[in-house]
Amino acid sequence: MAKSSTGKTLPELRKQIDGIDHQILKLLGRRARTALKIGQAKRKGSKSVLDVSREKAVFAAIRKANPGPLRDEAIEAIFREVISACRAYQAPTSVAFLGPAGTFSHAAAVRQFGHTADFEAVATIDDVFAAVEAGRARYGVVPIENTTEGAVTPTLDALATTSLSVVAEILVKVDHYLMSKSGEASKIRTIVSHVQPLAQCRKYLAERYPNVEQQAAPSTASAAILAGKRAGLAAIGSKLAAEIYGLELVARSIQDVAGNVTRFLVIGTDPQPKPSGDDRTSLVILVRDEVGVLGRVLQPFTGNRVNLSMIESRPLAGRPWEYRFFIDIGGHVTDKRLAAALREVDDISLSTKVLGSYPVAG
Repeated sequence: MAKSSTGKTLPELRKQIDGIDHQILKLLGRRARTALKIGQAKRKGSKSVLDVSREKAVFAAIRKANPGPLRDEAIEAIFREVISACRAYQAPTSVAFLGPAGTFSHAAAVRQFGHTADFEAVATIDDVFAAVEAGRARYGVVPIENTTEGAVTPTLDALATTSLSVVAEILVKVDHYLMSKSGEASKIRTIVSHVQPLAQCRKYLAERYPNVEQQAAPSTASAAILAGKRAGLAAIGSKLAAEIYGLELVARSIQDVAGNVTRFLVIGTDPQPKPSGDDRTSLVILVRDEVGVLGRVLQPFTGNRVNLSMIESRPLAGRPWEYRFFIDIGGHVTDKRLAAALREVDDISLSTKVLGSYPVAG
């Protein structure tokens, strides 16, 4: 019987793998039981099940300790599912997202909460907020900005009036996949997707499928559903959509711009996450339309050496000449320099609302 470079036969190596698997199972059970004790302690202290600061530290430690040969990304994906399963053992975790299943919002939710969470697909961004506010879901995942498309205004408008807080952020690289029932490029007669992915893959489609009809769909997930029902139809969407709807991949990463990233926010009723050492704070500031008002609002941050990473303005419906500024700044709301800047802003603005302080996504 053939032997490996270690001198062991295939059955012997398989037996060794079986032994390792049983050791892993025992350790997973031990971890879950310890996680349950932590969950019980959290409930006594009225702390949230989701601890993004702690999870960020765990992933950093795992990457640092990784001896190989598995890549850091693979190790992190494994541990993310382990953490998700242990969190679900502590308490059920329900998450609302902009559906249907297979959208990039769904992919973002899975990235943060793992596959063992209870996911609820809803029709609109407002519905995500409503599901969490009504208690049907513990958390919601909403898109806030994209590197090519800019800010997501429905999310900004909902944040301005909600009682919920931002407890985490998620970064998702937007990889567009071409998929169909057969997975054969030669059988494609129509390509369907949301208008944005069609635009983001314009050059690729012009070069590879110049004579193929393109159709717009309400979402990438709905396009995948159509592709699963009709031969000759291919969809552009996420890899998760291909997995959910049983489609074969025709091509990977077909977007024209490689660095397209969407940033998502996790919203909920949890207490504010504790400082992680690398945090972001989101604000909404209401001001009158006066000459130089934006400069006066921003000056306290500059004067206190607080970095701004995003600023967007939105007019107030039914209130002429009043605007909201949505601002993301570096640091935690408990930081001395940021706290000083906010006190100065309060003297200038009509109102200042802290949407949340949370760890910066890696």
